[in-house]
Amino acid sequence: MTIRRVGDTLTLPGFVDAHCHAFQRALRGRSGGGDFWAWREQMLAEAGRQTPALVRQEYVLVYRELLAAGYTAVGEFHYLGLEEAFAAAEAADEAGITLVVLLTAYGRGGLDRFRQASSADYLRQVEKLRAAGVAVGVAPHSVRACPADWLGEIGRYADTERLPLHVHADEQPREIEECIAEHGIRPIELLERTGCLSERTTVVHATHANGDELDLLARARARICACPTTEASLGDGFVPLERICTRGIGICIGSDSNVRIDPLEELRELEGIARRQSGRRNVLSTDALLSIGAGEGAAALGLQSWPEARVDLNHPSLRGADDIFEALVAGCGADVFV
Repeated sequence: MTIRRVGDTLTLPGFVDAHCHAFQRALRGRSGGGDFWAWREQMLAEAGRQTPALVRQEYVLVYRELLAAGYTAVGEFHYLGLEEAFAAAEAADEAGITLVVLLTAYGRGGLDRFRQASSADYLRQVEKLRAAGVAVGVAPHSVRACPADWLGEIGRYADTERLPLHVHADEQPREIEECIAEHGIRPIELLERTGCLSERTTVVHATHANGDELDLLARARARICACPTTEASLGDGFVPLERICTRGIGICIGSDSNVRIDPLEELRELEGIARRQSGRRNVLSTDALLSIGAGEGAAALGLQSWPEARVDLNHPSLRGADDIFEALVAGCGADVFV
């Protein structure tokens, strides 16, 4: 990790938002919805009103907010349509943030606009983005949205093309129950069976993953993307952090629904979860947390380089700090970045 002090600022690797749904920023502050599934209806209504022009306009503002908070790269988990994906790329260019479009495969459920006619149709959309020079990863939305044959096709494509593969899994108990009813196994087990687990795979949330599923992730050298502020907002549960760490599974962070945009808050929540689960302090070191926030996210998106972020050393939150990095992670908010 390259750190440079220049006058009253400290330059360090920018944080990487490995899982973002930028359009959901519009839902911030709405308290309706009795559980995840009721909230999802609100989200679907918001998704339904999106247009390429609206994405182009609003995503610039979200991406600028990410940059102001210390995120300098973002993985946009995108399921609004191909033209909207191009609009998101244009918005990222204007905002000046590094973008990877995680184009989502959707075979069933959701809204009509989410769905492709076939896995081949989905992969043609991926190829159109790549041909236009847009950085991409493949993203079967979930085992709910993608039949097993789609998962197999997408897994083979990701392996052949050496692309990141991101997928929601084990976020909610109902999702697991439905997967077992259809396939006889749990979601991460299905991902393994269909060839979707590798060192380029990032499983988003995994809040209800069991020990066998975590073992599969460890063997595949896959990662988990934790989104603690969103997981708290939606009642998803706690990521099983200590069990993840003991298995050596890589972790990155995402702003997800953008209920909050603050990488330091996401990292503090991770350490707070680990402390509550273990009854110990300092489960994750400061260095580990900074790596989770930056390098692990970049690796999840397949980035070799990404922009730096700058910290205001005169910020009141850093007053009297003996160790700038401990103070940054333990006590600062996103307004410490300049």
